[in-house]
Amino acid sequence: MAAPPPNVVPIAYQGGTSLAVPDWLNKGDNAWQMISATLVGMQSVPGLVILYGSIVKKKWAVNSAFMALYAFAAVVICWVTWAYKMSFGDRLLPFWGKAGPALGQKFLIKQAVLPETTQYYDSGEVETPVIAPFYPMASMVWFQCMFAAISVILLAGSVLGRMNIKAWMMFVPLWLTFSYTVGAFSLWGGGFLFHWGVMDYSGGYVIHLSSGIAGLTAAYWVGPRSSDDRERFPPNNVLLMLAGAGLLWMGWAGFNGGDPYTANIDSSMAVLNTNICAATSLLVWTWLDVIFFNKPSVIGAIQGMMTGLVCITPGAGLVQGWAAIIMGILSGSVPWFTMMVVHKKWTLLQKIDDTLAVFHTHAVAGYLGGILTGIFAEPELSTLFLPVTKSRGAVYGGSGGVQILKQIVGGAFIIGWNIVVTSIICLVIGLVIPLRMPEEELLIGDNAVHGEEAYALWGDGEKYNPTSHSVYADDTLHSHTSTGATQVV
Repeated sequence: MAAPPPNVVPIAYQGGTSLAVPDWLNKGDNAWQMISATLVGMQSVPGLVILYGSIVKKKWAVNSAFMALYAFAAVVICWVTWAYKMSFGDRLLPFWGKAGPALGQKFLIKQAVLPETTQYYDSGEVETPVIAPFYPMASMVWFQCMFAAISVILLAGSVLGRMNIKAWMMFVPLWLTFSYTVGAFSLWGGGFLFHWGVMDYSGGYVIHLSSGIAGLTAAYWVGPRSSDDRERFPPNNVLLMLAGAGLLWMGWAGFNGGDPYTANIDSSMAVLNTNICAATSLLVWTWLDVIFFNKPSVIGAIQGMMTGLVCITPGAGLVQGWAAIIMGILSGSVPWFTMMVVHKKWTLLQKIDDTLAVFHTHAVAGYLGGILTGIFAEPELSTLFLPVTKSRGAVYGGSGGVQILKQIVGGAFIIGWNIVVTSIICLVIGLVIPLRMPEEELLIGDNAVHGEEAYALWGDGEKYNPTSHSVYADDTLHSHTSTGATQVV
């Protein structure tokens, strides 16, 4: 074998030696996986940062955007330090993996026959997923890291406008460690739900159901926004809100398209189904707004888009296009009904202040999608995704009827775990630092919490503290003399 070029370190594998591109590495799969990870990352930063910063009242723009940005950074460090192995490492419990770092350079071994475990040549460590992607471990770690990050950021949507930022800084690593990793291992990492045959193609349960339920639970413990904010909470920038939503929609190609861990037929089906369902759902939600409220709502359209994206996620690569349309019709109507009708009649939901209705757009839509996957999952596509069991949707007969029960039970586990664990986390944090901002910060907003403001404009009713600035922030409140001095009008 020829000597490697200068500065290229050979990689040992399967008893031999190769250059930086060994025979087992599929460069196409690896490229698509890294692109998918980047697309999912862009859903969070800048997608949700922009969406959160613009969909809230002006005085909370900075705080809301920063909660998303901080969570993203915190999850990255926690993920590679211990959480990845808890989600995809050796089994500690039927629903949890052993903690450990994912910082080394491990390389996947190509195996011609489907293995029971995915092995790494250089350390003898064994990972639990039953599939063997043909690319480095680093690609998998980063792709799954982006899923973990967006889960926490979605959860933040329930507590915007009142959660103490210091409490949030404690909440992020605790919820990632004790809640997210459990769902990820149970359904994706080789845990008991995975082996039982519960299907969650790309996170309808692991990400959306968990963040929706945890968000509602956290909102209960944190308490509501100020009465003024609950009564009037207009978006501060509708156009930027649409831009953030657009990044989410386009980024979902990586969210669902990257989950087969290869650029195959399944990934193409997932991307097409994702867009079909999202478009259908947006249209249905908008039509319902027009029929019942006589006006098409832009926020409503975004919510319909979101529920469509969430609903198709657990079955994106498992269903046919006609099923994606049906799922879109239901995702545009069922969460609309729970938000517009059930929420207003259910006393408990009325008491809990879920700022961005994450419960409806993610928990309801995610659970709905999981159950519909149990109905519409096509047998051959299901075999590609979940070779552990002969899973199929109910419409295809055979044992398909049992799949619906599995989907319901799997979702119930995620719901129960998140209610209990999120409550414990909030109670523990509350012993150290208040979960809720003090009243003065709630009254003023970003300027009190961060000493910063999104726009140099004032006049929509917030209390303004002029002593914190050397110059005033709004010409409608103050005028400038010819000498440059500032006078109060």
